Amino acid sequence: MAKGASARAAARKQRDKWKAKRWFTIRAPRTPWSFRVIGETLAEEPSQLIGRNYEVIQNELDGDFSKMHVKVVFKVTDVLGNDAITEFVGHELLKDHVRRQVRRDRGKIDDTIDVVTEDGFYVRFKPLMISRARIKSSQKQQMRTIARDIILTTGATSTWFKLQAATLDGTLENKIKEAVSKIQPVRTVVIRRTQLIQSGVLVEDGPTLDEIHAQEKEQELESKSLEVIGEESDEEVVNEEEIESESSETVEVDYSSLTVSELKELLKAAGKPVSGKKAELIDRLNE
Repeated sequence: MAKGASARAAARKQRDKWKAKRWFTIRAPRTPWSFRVIGETLAEEPSQLIGRNYEVIQNELDGDFSKMHVKVVFKVTDVLGNDAITEFVGHELLKDHVRRQVRRDRGKIDDTIDVVTEDGFYVRFKPLMISRARIKSSQKQQMRTIARDIILTTGATSTWFKLQAATLDGTLENKIKEAVSKIQPVRTVVIRRTQLIQSGVLVEDGPTLDEIHAQEKEQELESKSLEVIGEESDEEVVNEEEIESESSETVEVDYSSLTVSELKELLKAAGKPVSGKKAELIDRLNE
């Protein structure tokens, strides 16, 4: 067999990897997002999804347009059927947003803090503070110490879910800003990055995945029923229009069966002359 023919035969026998792949739905964690769908991905086997990271802008999660610079990171931990279940492993501010905050005549204070939450999650925080003007190194150290104490205290007295909520909604940032402003007025305080280093004891709260599937089916049925009702209402409107058009059509009258006096009364009502023979009166009415 020629070399070209053998190569083509081998290519036909080779497995098409794209055809072997299938779509999986990526879902956010149960708490606090109730297994919300955040995307889709392709894979041949469910085991290939385990450990895969998926990033989404926070605005797409909660609809807050002020958080369009915040990137939330999830990691796939389990696959159930066609659903890839994830856990929240941290967030990060877009680099362009951070660069816009730093200017020549401003003070920059950053730090790296490792926190252990109440339920045993080991998390790394990287706060960033930008002052309105240049400040001394001693002031930077004081502000850094205050921010560290607040983050450590908040983490030690909160669960992982409460801590990530305080981080994403800006509560923790506002708390730090209020405290460090007593030393030097600050322009911005942000948690520019969080990273889950080690998981702890997970206590989930919220609807189960089966309940979420049932809710999604109900929503699909409701949307379909609304479409059917909309189509029926459109048909009713069309039927009413047809009936109105039929009723508005001119009904032909047999004037020859009427008497001359009746024909004259019709002509008077129409504002037309009433003189002439019966045939002339009929012609005048038919005009």
